[in-house]
Amino acid sequence: MKTIGHYVNAQNIEGTSGNFADIYNPATGEVQAQVALASVEEVEAAIEKAAAAQVAWAATNPQRRARVFMKFGALINEHMDELAELISREHGKTIPDAKGDIQRGLEVVEVCMGLPAQLKGEFTDSAGTGIDLYSMRQPLGVVAGITPFNFPAMIPLWKMAPAIACGNAMILKPSERCPSTAMRLAELFTQAGLPEGVLQVINGDKLTVDTLLDNETIQAVGFVGSTPIAQYIYGRAATNGKRAQCFGGAKNHMIIMPDADLDKAADALIGAGYGAAGERCMAISVAVPVGKDTADKLVEKLVPKIEKLKVAPYTAGDDVDYGPVITKAAKDRILGLIDSGVAQGATLVTDGRAFSLQGYEDGFFVGPTLFDNVTPDMDIYQQEVFGPVLSMVRAQEYEEALDLVMDNEYGNGTAIYTADGDVARDFASRVNVGMVGINFPIPVPLSYYSFGGWKKSAFGDLNQYGPDAFKFYTKTKTVTARWFSGIKDGAALNFKAID
Repeated sequence: MKTIGHYVNAQNIEGTSGNFADIYNPATGEVQAQVALASVEEVEAAIEKAAAAQVAWAATNPQRRARVFMKFGALINEHMDELAELISREHGKTIPDAKGDIQRGLEVVEVCMGLPAQLKGEFTDSAGTGIDLYSMRQPLGVVAGITPFNFPAMIPLWKMAPAIACGNAMILKPSERCPSTAMRLAELFTQAGLPEGVLQVINGDKLTVDTLLDNETIQAVGFVGSTPIAQYIYGRAATNGKRAQCFGGAKNHMIIMPDADLDKAADALIGAGYGAAGERCMAISVAVPVGKDTADKLVEKLVPKIEKLKVAPYTAGDDVDYGPVITKAAKDRILGLIDSGVAQGATLVTDGRAFSLQGYEDGFFVGPTLFDNVTPDMDIYQQEVFGPVLSMVRAQEYEEALDLVMDNEYGNGTAIYTADGDVARDFASRVNVGMVGINFPIPVPLSYYSFGGWKKSAFGDLNQYGPDAFKFYTKTKTVTARWFSGIKDGAALNFKAID
């Protein structure tokens, strides 16, 4: 059986801890490989080597660093099919979805190609008599990225690209459920000219995470995952004096107003609710139609679209709409939440619990499920399902719909479908959510903006990628310089403003 180790100092190495985790084929339920789980000693050795490599990398001028990113981006494009296959094999998502995963990560790499402009400081000539004042952005040192299973390429690239562009070295711990993509990306980064040691990929579990959080050399930690783990990592990192940006769970609502184009709204809900088997933090999991007529018509339009969805392994072709969920535990949890929705009185319009695929009976498939008449006290509403389940909560008026979004503990993404510009502007202005879509179901910002939620969806002051990433992965140094030509001597014993 294939065994995956770690990527240290530009080499694939075997793990020495003796501990391994199984990697499943989600379509068949079979174990297809094992990944080594690092020991404390392995993690600390990788950090030490990263610290040694970071010094020279930080001294490399921004233009030369940018050239490495240009080559890296070209290599990602060149190996797109190979990377997509790796993602689909371990994660289960379709090939087109896997390529979208890679593309959204590649866009952040492309922004880093222009990093000299991102790292410029500020300068004030003659801030006082003979005095110049300027600032510079400098790297933190060694940083860590801890990434989830649902985007094996995109989120590792969101973490590693800005961090390394800024002159840091990075320890990346990808999900142990699908580590191969991160390992291959690291190889391509080395091939592009990244010096050995600047990027280390360490596979592991909670022991690895805690070692990163407690190690004094690690200066910052970026994380994406569930809210409880995000809170844990943020708290432990802050206690140890590290910067942290930790992104957690979501419960994303889409409001459908009576004047909305219901055909477009229904199409949006199908893509945003069931794409990637619902395993994404920006999935729309709650539809909020305003008014009974809107809700009834929306259900009528959704059902035939749901019934036409093709659920199958990625190997079945590019016309597959979505594949299995990541593990049997994930499947069992999703089915349990569907059971709870039925028990608590929601109307089960389409039932995905009995879905089975000939030849793949042991795979982790869940059929597309639609609930109507869901209420906010139900488990199916309160919990992040992270599966192909869409819940409909009916609202009588706009303010009631808005309150649903505002009162929810999560604040990652939200959307509204309407033809009324005043309503859309009011919604965008008032809603307490980090990313807002107007007639746009999954409002993930392009890479030159920043991605981030509010409330219990995010912990930390700065968002992922875009301008915030360059701030997060650098520290500002401000210099006050005086040249004494033509200035009288004399000691100043009192603190005073520059003049």
